[in-house]
Amino acid sequence: MKQQVQPAEGKLGILIPGLGAVATTLIAGVFASAKGLAKPIGSLTQTGHIRLGKRTDNNYPKIKDFVPLAKLEDIVFGGWDLYEDNVYQAASHAKVLDQQLLDQLKPELEAIKPMEAVFDKSYVQNLDGPNVKKGTRWELAEAVAKDIEDFKTKNNLNRVVVIWCGSTEKYYEASDIHQSVEAFEAALKNDNELIAPSMVYAYAAIKLGVPFVNGAPNLTVDIPALVELAKKTKTPIGGKDFKTGQTLMKTILAPGLEARSLGISGWFSTNILGNRDGYVLDRPENFKTKEVSKLGVLEDILRPDLHPDLYGDLYHKIRINYYPPRGDNKESWDNIDIFGWLGYPMQIKINFLCRDSILAAPVALDLALFVDLAKRAGMSGIQEWLSFYLKSPQTKPGLPAENDIFKQLIKLQNTLRYLMGEELITHLGLDYYEEA
Repeated sequence: MKQQVQPAEGKLGILIPGLGAVATTLIAGVFASAKGLAKPIGSLTQTGHIRLGKRTDNNYPKIKDFVPLAKLEDIVFGGWDLYEDNVYQAASHAKVLDQQLLDQLKPELEAIKPMEAVFDKSYVQNLDGPNVKKGTRWELAEAVAKDIEDFKTKNNLNRVVVIWCGSTEKYYEASDIHQSVEAFEAALKNDNELIAPSMVYAYAAIKLGVPFVNGAPNLTVDIPALVELAKKTKTPIGGKDFKTGQTLMKTILAPGLEARSLGISGWFSTNILGNRDGYVLDRPENFKTKEVSKLGVLEDILRPDLHPDLYGDLYHKIRINYYPPRGDNKESWDNIDIFGWLGYPMQIKINFLCRDSILAAPVALDLALFVDLAKRAGMSGIQEWLSFYLKSPQTKPGLPAENDIFKQLIKLQNTLRYLMGEELITHLGLDYYEEA
C-alpha cells in the first residue's frame, strides 16, 4: 500500500551551520550540476537506480524519478558561519574546487552570505571568528528560529531542512539536562554550558518542525530530549557524521571479510588532513569525538561477541594528523592483519588518497533531499534508514547500529519501495527456480 507522500512542490531551503569546505563544495556542486557544467557523481538521489519487482522485469528507474524529490533547480541555500566570507570567498579559500568553475558560478555564490553563527570557543578551541551571535543559549535558540523563519519568508520557500556541516565539537556525554524536553529547555534558559552550539541549532529547527541532520560526530540530536521533541513536532532527525574516506572503506571491506569468516587480529588506521576540519581535530578533546565515532564501526559489523575466535582479540587503532600542506586532500593508510584457514596470517594494505569534501558533498545533498522526503511522508524522529550515509548511525536506545554498508543500502531502498507502495525485495530468489 502506497504511503501518503506529499509532492515536492515549490522551493526547498537547505540551511547549513558551517559554510566551510564541505558546505561550499555542496553548494557550488549543486549550482554547477543544475547548469549542466558538471555531473553530480556520488549522489544516489541524482545518479542512482532502484530495482522494482523481479529481476526478469528489468525495471530499474532512477531514484529521483521513482520518489518525489526536490529538484536541484528548486533548492535555495543559506547558512551560518563564524567567518564573514560569502560562499564564493569561502569556496575559494577552501581550495577544493577549481577556481575556473567557481568563477563561472560567482554571482550565485557571492549572493550567499553567512548569518551570524552560534559559537562557543570552549567546544572548538582552534577556531575563532567575528560573525557570532550574542546572548544566552535560550536567546540564541530564539534567534536561530527567527533566522530560519525569515529565510523561508524572504525566499518564498515551501519547506526547509537544516544540515550541520560545522566543525567537530569536543567530546562529552549526555547528562541529566539532556534527558527530557522540559529539562533541556530549563537548561537553555539557564544558559547551561552543557548545551553545545550544535544543540542550539537542532533545538531551534526541531521546535519549528524543520528536519535536522547532524553531519559531524557531535552529540547534537543523539539525546533523549531532542528525540522526544522531534516526535512531538513530527520532525525527522538523523546523525551522525558523514561517512566519507577511511570509514567508507571500512564499511565496504569489513563486511566482506566477516561474510567469508576471515579473522582479523589488528586494524591500524592513520590519516593526514590539512583543512579546517584537520585543524580542529588537532586538539585531543575534539579528536576524541571523532575517534569514538570511527571506532564503533568495526565492532558493530564484526560482532566479536558472536565471533570470539575471529575478532575477539582485534586491536583497532585510529590516528588523525593535521598536515597543512595537504589541504582538503586527505590521505589515509590502513594496515589490516587478517588470518584464514588453520589460522594462517595474511595482510591487506590500503592507501586512499581522497578528497574529503568531494566525498562529503553528495552525502550532504542526499541527506537533505531524503530527510525532506521523510517529512513529506509523515515520518518523524530518528531516520535510521539514512544510516547508509553516516559513520555512527543514530538508533533507538538499546538498538545496535547497522554499519554494514550493503545492509544499509538494502534498508534504504526498501524504505523507498515501502513509501511508494512497491513490493519489498528480499533477494531470496527461490521463486525463479521453483516455478512450475
